[in-house]
Amino acid sequence: MGRIRSAAHRLIARPSAARGMALVLIAAAASGAMNVCVRHVAAEMHPFEAAFFRSLFGLLLLLPLTLHHGLRHLRTPRPVLHVIRGAIQAAVVLLTFTGLAMVPVAKVTALQFTMPLFAALLAIVFLGEPVHARRVAALVVGLGGALIIVRPGLVPLNVGSVLVLLSAAGVATLVIIVKMLGRTDSSLTITLYMGLFTTPVTLLFAVPVWRNPSLAELGWLVVIGALTIVINLCFAQAVKEADATTLMPFDFTKLVWAALLGYLAFGEVPEVWTWVGGAVIFAAAGLTLSERRSTE
Repeated sequence: MGRIRSAAHRLIARPSAARGMALVLIAAAASGAMNVCVRHVAAEMHPFEAAFFRSLFGLLLLLPLTLHHGLRHLRTPRPVLHVIRGAIQAAVVLLTFTGLAMVPVAKVTALQFTMPLFAALLAIVFLGEPVHARRVAALVVGLGGALIIVRPGLVPLNVGSVLVLLSAAGVATLVIIVKMLGRTDSSLTITLYMGLFTTPVTLLFAVPVWRNPSLAELGWLVVIGALTIVINLCFAQAVKEADATTLMPFDFTKLVWAALLGYLAFGEVPEVWTWVGGAVIFAAAGLTLSERRSTE
């Protein structure tokens, strides 16, 4: 009987991991497409206003799904944590959209790979996790990868790159919060509350720079909102299906999508330093995640 249960457990676990990998691949493609759309819209519209419409349309597109499944998804035992998550998410969106208006898509994506490194640093500082040699090495290597991309002193420091790095630190905080929320709330609940709190916050920043968007811009913003829902639903469910070490390699496809779509949409050819730095950061992030798993 024990062997049968063990075999059944393995059969259940495998599809679960496979679903997590597939969801990350979908989220990666959607993320690349969304970044390209944001960069296109931000060429004419202020990033703060684009961030608001992204949140608004994402929320509106999510409401039919919420009503279909019933209002039970509004119930949560952790409302305060949702408020904190919404505030941080709003800051991340504003920083990311502003950075995308200033930095090539592939470079933004490569810098965003620093997120797991920030997550490891936050775990050490705020959660008191032990400091191991492998983790320190990963953080140092990851910092080196970011410096390869930014190359301060060799090229003028781009404010957009700094904003993207700050947004990556914000996403690292969100990953920890989403993991905590995932223990009690569904992926739909997590994504719904994100929209409910992020939309009014981004509106406050959008009002001072407001310009009535054209119909074409509204169309692009609807697409951005839809892609946002896909990304957040897939991400929230993926971290439930599999651990970060399993999912991390598939997340690197973001850079491939960003490079391809950035070239097709804007003729942006990523610098060799973007690829090198992105690969170094990704390797460091993978080392960090594997080190965390080995100590758990």
